[in-house]
Amino acid sequence: MAPPYSNGYGYPSSAVPSSYDYGYRNSGDFQSICDDISATTKTMLERLWGYANGRGRHAAWSLAVQVGHQVRRNLTRRRLLSFPHLLVVLWVLVMLWGERWIFASRVRSCDWDHWEDWPAGATPHRLIFVADPQIIDPHSYPGRPWPINPLTMVITDNYMRRSYTQLQKVLHPDTVFFLGDLFDGGREWKTAHGDFDDPEWAKDHRPKEEQKYLKEWHRKYGEDFWLKEYKRFGDIFYDTWNLGGVFPGPGQRGRKLISSLPGNHDLGFGAEVKVPARHRFSAYFGEPNRVDVIGNHTFVSVDTVSLSADTSNVKDKVDLTPIYTPAQEFLKEVKATKRRAVQKEVRFWRGDLEDLTWETKVEDLDTADFDHLPTLDPGKDAPDFPTILLTHVPLYRDPGTPCGPMREHWPPAKPPKGQISPVLPDLQNAISVSGGYQYQNVLNMEDSVNLIKSIGNTIHAFSGDDHDYCEVVHSPELENVKEITVKSLSMAMGVPTPGFQMVSLYNPIDDQGNPLPGSPKTTLQTHLCLLPKQLSTYMTYAVLGFFTILILIARAFLVPVLNLQPFALDPVQYTPSAILPVFKAKTEGDDGGIYDARPTSSMTSSSKFPSARVSSTRTRGQSLSNGLGPQARAASPNTKGKGGASPGKWGWGQNRGPRIEIRKDAYYDKESAWKPASSRSRSRLNVVGREIWTTSWRVAWMVLGFFAYLTYKG
Repeated sequence: MAPPYSNGYGYPSSAVPSSYDYGYRNSGDFQSICDDISATTKTMLERLWGYANGRGRHAAWSLAVQVGHQVRRNLTRRRLLSFPHLLVVLWVLVMLWGERWIFASRVRSCDWDHWEDWPAGATPHRLIFVADPQIIDPHSYPGRPWPINPLTMVITDNYMRRSYTQLQKVLHPDTVFFLGDLFDGGREWKTAHGDFDDPEWAKDHRPKEEQKYLKEWHRKYGEDFWLKEYKRFGDIFYDTWNLGGVFPGPGQRGRKLISSLPGNHDLGFGAEVKVPARHRFSAYFGEPNRVDVIGNHTFVSVDTVSLSADTSNVKDKVDLTPIYTPAQEFLKEVKATKRRAVQKEVRFWRGDLEDLTWETKVEDLDTADFDHLPTLDPGKDAPDFPTILLTHVPLYRDPGTPCGPMREHWPPAKPPKGQISPVLPDLQNAISVSGGYQYQNVLNMEDSVNLIKSIGNTIHAFSGDDHDYCEVVHSPELENVKEITVKSLSMAMGVPTPGFQMVSLYNPIDDQGNPLPGSPKTTLQTHLCLLPKQLSTYMTYAVLGFFTILILIARAFLVPVLNLQPFALDPVQYTPSAILPVFKAKTEGDDGGIYDARPTSSMTSSSKFPSARVSSTRTRGQSLSNGLGPQARAASPNTKGKGGASPGKWGWGQNRGPRIEIRKDAYYDKESAWKPASSRSRSRLNVVGREIWTTSWRVAWMVLGFFAYLTYKG
């Protein structure tokens, strides 16, 4: 028996999958949606094109005309030389002084010739120490809202860039050393490799306000962010290096920039130093522990933030050897490293090859002499240059050791009457002998003695970390070494007056490296160069802004009193008189007795029709509709009489009728009409208000725009 329905192929319709029809309907629905979207888009584009070619074009043209008209009104000579613009010129000069010229002036006052005191003909090596630039980042002020933190970064970067640019342009240093803390949160930004989490024993050391941001820092700020910060540091300090010139000063080998000394903000401190962060720092900035011979002086840089792990109170509980071993190994060999570096320098000035020359020969391995290999180290009795220690953390001193009168935060305490020596202890003027999470204000006594004894012949030390100036002469245990802690270059380090340390080196030697007879006993001179107080600059802006507002308000009140030229422009009014004609020719034919030849002045003054005032006024009883009859309204200006050209009525020609002046009636003339006293007061207040707003806004946006430009240019 055949099925009740066949699809033509011998199969019942139920054998065809139902999904076939469903898929067909779905494809149809999708095509319909696409067609609707396409049609809607086409319609919208057509309407947009029509608007652009019609009303849109007219609106744009009208706007352009209005803008052009407004610009032309503002570019008149009287307006350009108006009082508010003179105030803007004053502001421009003050901001150029505060944002540019004052930096050049302050640095120029520190010129080498102003304080160097060397014998005539001396060619000193000129060096500058820069401490704690500590560029601001999300670690500096966590929790600050978005606009404030980026603005702080821009302002502090610009301050250091302007200072460092003038440092290069004016002073042309032969060498620049950075004393650590190049970044503020460098130790917090994860490395691409290595364990970056806090160790279990130290997790409770981190302050609570930082703990709540730790996960966010590790999630958002990693290797890529650190590289951006490295580029930012380079934009400020590396890109401007050539502004100091390509060639060094007379008698110098070359110019150097050394920024490999790390600080606690770059790596951490002591037992909590992040070893992966140190590897990254060394890869980009150079070896932290190093010896440099500069200006016939030996500079020894030591990673003391890592060295301090050797004297940590958790050393016996935790394996800290990966942290302090590199610094310890360096100190064990530092004297030999110094001698080799000195010999290479002496060989250079003699004209010899700096490195060793090796004899090429073939020897039997069993008889080869490995005990007498060539070396640059001439031994302990070889000449040695004066040595200068560079450390980020200052050396140990007794609590209350005063820092001297050049410390800005707290000047020295006033000694009692009759006492000449400084007050001891002077806790306010001293660097606090204390520490905390990831910092320690001074090194331990053990580490300090180890540094001085291991290096040897140390005549001076320079350090950073404290952000303020401090000058001390250490105890005999530290061989009476003089140490200067250098001010921070940044305006955001809690010290009102940033600065940098200038050092002049002069140590003439013979061809063996020994000092020349008669050469100065003191081979090093220093000078502290102070930079502008940015807070004082902003206070200057605030005072000038206050007086600017007062002056503009006073001027606004004087405008209606002294009839001064208002700065506020009257709004453009497109009145009908600007479009319609102001006169209408009266050319109708014979009007019969429409007009009364006798003038009625009383009637004219009492008229309430402002649209027309004729030269011959009507009598009171006549209306406009009654006076203009059908014949008069139908008359044509070109109508001619039978006898030719008619002289017309009242002696006028055929086509020369009376002119009707279309103007405002005195009743509606706002300027000449009488007003009550209260209305006049309100009018004056309106003028004053408009002047205050217009002049203040003009000065404000021009001044802020110029400040934004200076900020953008750096």
